[in-house]
Amino acid sequence: MGWSTREVAEIASTTVNTVRHYHQIGLLEQPRRAMNGYKSYEVRHLVTLLRIRRLRELGVPLDQVDHVSAGDDGARSTLSAIDAELALTIERLEQAQRQIRAIVVGDTRTDLPLGFEGIEARLTATERSLLLIYAQVYDDEALRDFRDMLEHEPEDVRHDFDALRADAGERTRRDLAVRYAVAIEHDLTTYPWLRDPLAHHRRNPRMTWRAVAEAVAALYNPAQLDVLGRAHALALASLGEGDTREA
Repeated sequence: MGWSTREVAEIASTTVNTVRHYHQIGLLEQPRRAMNGYKSYEVRHLVTLLRIRRLRELGVPLDQVDHVSAGDDGARSTLSAIDAELALTIERLEQAQRQIRAIVVGDTRTDLPLGFEGIEARLTATERSLLLIYAQVYDDEALRDFRDMLEHEPEDVRHDFDALRADAGERTRRDLAVRYAVAIEHDLTTYPWLRDPLAHHRRNPRMTWRAVAEAVAALYNPAQLDVLGRAHALALASLGEGDTREA
């Protein structure tokens, strides 16, 4: 006496709908029907169903189950691809675990990327937002450099820049730009890649440039953007690489 669909699904720790789906896509052979008209599953159906479940648990896509189960020529390459994908998944999970541990012990916040533990108190809300975007478009080396820059930027300059009002006057902007230029000149000298910010992109260079440019434009007010532009020009002029006229 065979098993009903519900019974074979229960034995295999799956659902009736899953068994029916496997029938529809041809992975599981249709069983004969008993005298009462109900399907009657045999041991071979259960074994096939368990094999499918085992391969699915290993991450084998449904459309690859047949040839992996049969051990044909494509099975090894399919399993190798799954192995590589699992390695990436494990790496992501381990990274997430490290970040969660850092958050639990109070070393960082949920809105800071990995690697910026311990400097939360120095960061403004705008900087935290920018770092989330930077973590998506820049590689690990660039992010380490950003952390170093944030750690060593003069606290008074960072505070005054963050507090700068959109309607700040010309003299205030000019004075702050001069002070900020010193830090920018240091960064350009210490991290030459800043002259070509796309040197450390993770993704499409054009997408990186657009994401960073739009983020900066959206997160800083007009006075802050003006100061950034002036300070950058002054820093380049001091290094002999830009317009020597006063910003």
